[in-house]
This record gives sequence, structure tokens and C-alpha cells, in this order.
Amino acid sequence: MEKIKMTTPLVEMDGDEMTRILWQMIKEELLLPFVDLKTEYYDLGLKNRDRTNDQVTADSAEATKKYGVAVKCATITPNAARVEEYGLKEMWKSPNGTIRAILDGTVFRAPIIVKGIEPYVKTWKKPITLARHAYGDIYKGVEMSVPGPGKVEMVYTDTEGNRESVTVHEFKGPGIVQGVHNLDDSIESFAKSCFQYALDTKQDLWFATKDTISKKYDHHFKDIFQETYEKEYKEKFQEAGITYFYTLIDDAVARVIKSEGGFIWACKNYDGDVMSDLVATAFGSLAMMTSVLVSPHGYYEYEAAHGTVQRHYYKHLKGEETSTNSMATIFAWSGALRKRGELDRLPELVHFADVLEQASIHTIESGKMTKDLALITELKDVTVLNSQDFIREVRAEMEKMLDA
Repeated sequence: MEKIKMTTPLVEMDGDEMTRILWQMIKEELLLPFVDLKTEYYDLGLKNRDRTNDQVTADSAEATKKYGVAVKCATITPNAARVEEYGLKEMWKSPNGTIRAILDGTVFRAPIIVKGIEPYVKTWKKPITLARHAYGDIYKGVEMSVPGPGKVEMVYTDTEGNRESVTVHEFKGPGIVQGVHNLDDSIESFAKSCFQYALDTKQDLWFATKDTISKKYDHHFKDIFQETYEKEYKEKFQEAGITYFYTLIDDAVARVIKSEGGFIWACKNYDGDVMSDLVATAFGSLAMMTSVLVSPHGYYEYEAAHGTVQRHYYKHLKGEETSTNSMATIFAWSGALRKRGELDRLPELVHFADVLEQASIHTIESGKMTKDLALITELKDVTVLNSQDFIREVRAEMEKMLDA
């Protein structure tokens, strides 16, 4: 078949370890034979981030502003052990955090539903999409070790030199302290992204914080969401037949567990980090969780919700066979290609993205899967495939569908 043409490049952000290996396999087997792939490439592997003093990460985000759509491989956020392992100049920040801050986006994560991989929560019948705020809180926090007795204060000095302070704590001995912040503009962008995504997908929207305890910080989030809803989205929600609902984070957890799913759950940055992993695992596997960063300015960045699969990478380096689940990375590519096709009005590219996802799901539902899914599936007599053979089986399914 003639390769599908693209008119505008995707921003391609390569990554680390085993997901970097899968990235190349997916391109070679599932994309390049079918699509005249146009990308602007950025290597966000840890060695190149260190070599460029992490400028490559900022450059990739700026390129996403230019082209509108990006696809990202999983990357390493280094800790002290990684600094030593890779001989890094410093402990670089999370590339995801850097990109999110530049794009001013909200992360939406949703499980890939496959027959035979049943949720651990038996009431769940439909996907639950986690919307995670992508700026501030502990991810932009400052911290201090308090060596001994003394007073810690939080001080605000305005542009004219006027000061306002509040005592954080009067320490009687050693301890620790942390300061976090957020911005009205970012919270409003978060709210608008959530409301618009709910309208686009025709799903109810839930938002949850702990405003009864955090009476200024969390309550401010609640107020901005409510004001934005009343001012810009209430009538649109009513016309679409969907609802906006606010509750406390602990109440939301209880309600989510008892629900059947089918809604968007918006959370602050850390809450969303934790709850998206909880929801992904409860649906069956973190490797089956899609992730897209949506900016109210019209930028989209697709990625897998999981990490770099370090353990499998070390096995791969030893020449040992791995059985690594590539579904979330495949869906990152399909999501980006679909959005590129929608924006550029290329129905052939949108159709290809649909076929790629359908072939991937059908491969698993036919009993061919990686080891992680074979351990939890309710299907009988499954075939466990290694990393590359699974991708090759997806390609075989795609070829059947495209020839039909």
C-alpha cells in the first residue's frame, strides 16, 4: 500500500532505557511501513539532557508550541543513584514537569480497556480518566532542614517593600519545613482544560481537594473552578447533558470505588500523580494507561503513563529476552497521529491511528500478550510473547485490517 502522507511534523521526544528500545521497535514495525512519518526529533535520553544542560527538554516543549502535537517516550527523573550511575553534572529536574510548566497543560490519563483484563474493582464498567494539574505544589516546592530550636516564618514582600508574614512553626528541636505555591493563571488554565475536555469527551467532571483543612490554598482551587464553571461552562454542560461535581478528596475516593466509572476525576498535582497510578493498577496494569497533556492554548503531548522499565532494560543489556508491555507507548503514538490527522484534516491518518489501536487490542483479546498481562488475564490458553514478537503480532493484525 502507498504510505499515508503527513503535512505537518510531530514533535518526537525520545527517552530512556527499555521504553527507548520499544520506541524504535514501534517505529520500525508499526509506523514507518505505513506512514511517511514526519517528526522533529529531540533526544530526551538522560545522557543527552546532561550534555545539553537540559536545554533539549525546554527546546522540545517550545517546538510543541510551534507544531501543536508531540509524542514522548518515558524518561528518567534522576535521583542520587542515577547521578552516580550516569555521571551527571547535577540532579536534573523531571522532564515531564519542565514540559508541563512550559506548555501550561493538564495531564489526562485513562486506562486501555481490553476484554480478559478485568478491573480489580468489580463495580467499574467504564474508564475513569484522571485529570492532573501540571504545575506547582510540591513539584515546585522549596525545602529546608531545621537544625534546632527556632522560628520558621513565611514572608511576602510586595513590589513597594511592604511585608506580611505568618509563623509556620516554632521549633523546639530539629525538624523539616516545606514551602509550596501555585498561580491563579495556572489553576484557571487547569480548570478550563478540564471543563473543555469534559465537553469534548461528553463525560461528567469531578474535582476534589481538601479545602476543609487547607482553607486558603485548596479552597482557592475550589473557588477558581466554581467561578470558571459558572462564568463560562455551566450552560454548555447543561446543553451537553453532563455535570460538574465538587467534593473532598477523601469523599471522592470512596465515591470512585463505588462508581461504575465513565467520568473525569480532576486532582491537584500530587493527588493526580498518586491517584492515576492507583486507578491504572486497579484497572489491571499501569502499562495499560494512556496519558495526554492538553493545554488550553491548543497544544497536545502524548506519552505513556509508566516509567522506563529499568529492570527489563538491564536484562536486555545482558542479551536476555524481555516481555515488556508496549501498549501505552503504542497508544501514545496513535493518539498523537490521530490528533495530527484531525488538526491537518487527514482522514487517512486518523483511520490509521484507529486501526493501530484496534489491532493492538485485538492481539491481546485473541490471547497473544506480554507476560505482565498473561499473569492477570481471565483468558485461557494464552500465548506469552516477548517484547518484539508482540509488536510483530500487532503488525500482522494491522495488515489484515488495512487490507480488508
